[in-house]
Amino acid sequence: MVTHEVFNQSIPLEGHDAARLDLALLEGVDREGAAEHRGDIERVGALVGDPGYIRHGELANENPPQLKRFDRFGHRIDHVDYHPSYHALMEVAVREGMAGAPWVDDRPGAHVGRAAKFAMWTQVEAGHGCPISMTYSIVPALRAQPEVAEVWEPKLTSRTYDLSPMPVVAKQGAIAGMAMTEKQGGSDVRANTTVATAAGDGTWRLHGHKWFTSAPMCDGFLVLAQAPGGLTCFLLPRVLPDGSRNAIEIQRLKDKLGNRANASSELEFRDAHVWRVGDEGRGVATIIEMVNGTRLDCVIGVTGQMRQAVHQAAWHTAHRSAFGGLLAD
Repeated sequence: MVTHEVFNQSIPLEGHDAARLDLALLEGVDREGAAEHRGDIERVGALVGDPGYIRHGELANENPPQLKRFDRFGHRIDHVDYHPSYHALMEVAVREGMAGAPWVDDRPGAHVGRAAKFAMWTQVEAGHGCPISMTYSIVPALRAQPEVAEVWEPKLTSRTYDLSPMPVVAKQGAIAGMAMTEKQGGSDVRANTTVATAAGDGTWRLHGHKWFTSAPMCDGFLVLAQAPGGLTCFLLPRVLPDGSRNAIEIQRLKDKLGNRANASSELEFRDAHVWRVGDEGRGVATIIEMVNGTRLDCVIGVTGQMRQAVHQAAWHTAHRSAFGGLLAD
């Protein structure tokens, strides 16, 4: 058997520091008053080039989430299993302050520093950035209901990634999501048919569905539902204060071309417990505070992905020859 030597091929881009190589990013950080965060940013930049975390990104995409509706005894559990590499990436993102931590960081430029880290970390794997972005973005929306924010904000701004299926008050940290889209309405959320009914004890009961909900294992979700006063925003916890599972049923996970490490799901609610956030009938105005943050993160994340694409291209052309010279020349 003849083994042919492989030559004139590039080598993997790894072991690099994504922060120190991105002078425009660092100049922007300094210009926007976030110089105190340079140490944190450079620490994340080194992790971006770490071969172990690059492999975590690959494994998280190669092994998409799996839905388990029932346990082996027939009890409904509606649980999504993620590959351990997904959790490894989530742990770094939360620990390094890419989730809710900037809201309680008193250093100047906390949100600028966080944006720089998010732009870099998405270069390792972008899918897990969805729940990270939602956790970051939900905080200003929750503040429309101070008694709800008082319970949830300390957990959402924590730097601890806590997977335990417990009531939020018992957790060291929490992750958040949102659910707006329904089958008949799509982006037209005013066409939503999910209904919320006051329970008389300060809580509400939710009955209906959501056609698209990312990261269904989040601890809580902002949802829109029709109340007597109109479309209203509510907080839907996955685990209730008494430790029982809320009435959330996962119908299926989306089969997607990209964003495969992140589970996107279709949910149904059968008298699920929710808490109102903001004024009745002001659901869109309330949840838009969260939507604005996630949309900004879409831009920040794509900026990081474009940077990674350029870096990969430059690296490849610096290591491959054609017609007597390096492609870079």
